[in-house]
Amino acid sequence: MSTNQDDVLEELRKIRQLLEPKPTPPTPAPPKGFVNEFKDFLSKYRVMGMAVAFILGTYLGSLVNALVTDLIMPIIELAMPGIEWETITAGPFRIGHFIGASITFLIVALVIFVLVKITKKMGME
Repeated sequence: MSTNQDDVLEELRKIRQLLEPKPTPPTPAPPKGFVNEFKDFLSKYRVMGMAVAFILGTYLGSLVNALVTDLIMPIIELAMPGIEWETITAGPFRIGHFIGASITFLIVALVIFVLVKITKKMGME
């Protein structure tokens, strides 16, 4: 009977050891000097990557807007001869302009979705 109790006690000790919090690793000292702090800021917060993404996103939005305005909506105007899509209104509301902005948003969202999917497949986060 004592070996069974010893086994249980040993298992409980192992469980207690596994549940004890691990010591936290020491944090690295902050860099000294303005230039080193600035470099640390750039690398830590990935500022350059965000800047590039912002610039590309801005121009992607402009490109998609031109696609909708210059290519897609003229096709819709062909389906509805004599009506310019941007001038479609309902009282004071510019419905045509809103439809164009909605199509632009959907295309941008689709492009971003495809890019995220591709980058995940490549292992990039």
